[in-house]
Amino acid sequence: MDVSILPMSNDLEFITPPNLLKSKVKSGGPGAVDAATLDRAEAAIADMTDQYLDWVEQDLIKIARAYEDLKNTEQDDISEKLQKVFQVAHDIKGQGGSFGYDLMTSVGNYLCRLIEYSEPTNPKLREAVGVHIATLKLIIAQRIKGDGGEAGHQMLKGLQKIFDKTTSTSQISK
Repeated sequence: MDVSILPMSNDLEFITPPNLLKSKVKSGGPGAVDAATLDRAEAAIADMTDQYLDWVEQDLIKIARAYEDLKNTEQDDISEKLQKVFQVAHDIKGQGGSFGYDLMTSVGNYLCRLIEYSEPTNPKLREAVGVHIATLKLIIAQRIKGDGGEAGHQMLKGLQKIFDKTTSTSQISK
């Protein structure tokens, strides 16, 4: 529903529901999470970053194989091949940010949305998928952490343009 066309009312009432979660989380004393526990958890995640790189490199091999299958398939069988690419992209999207590779999460999301919003019969789709996969490989090859700064911004801007040209919608949802 387009809310911009709804009439505005001066009789607005804001309702703030009770924060039931807050009453269940301890902020001090026995059973509460302390700073040392948080530090250990953050250190464990930092130690797993090297493992993440191994995992994501395996995912990049999987997605490259799925893409090769996609490129070499008949138009009739394309939906199944796109689903395989989507599954690996979804895994990549889910892991990147946890290990400091936020740009991997963003590009994985863009690829998932591209597949989700595109018509499988669109002749531009296969090439667009390939550009996204090449971007994922570049990020890992160059070990671009975080959001990638200006280079990351330019990558996402370019992928948005590809999305707009390939799909019937112009907004990548998160």
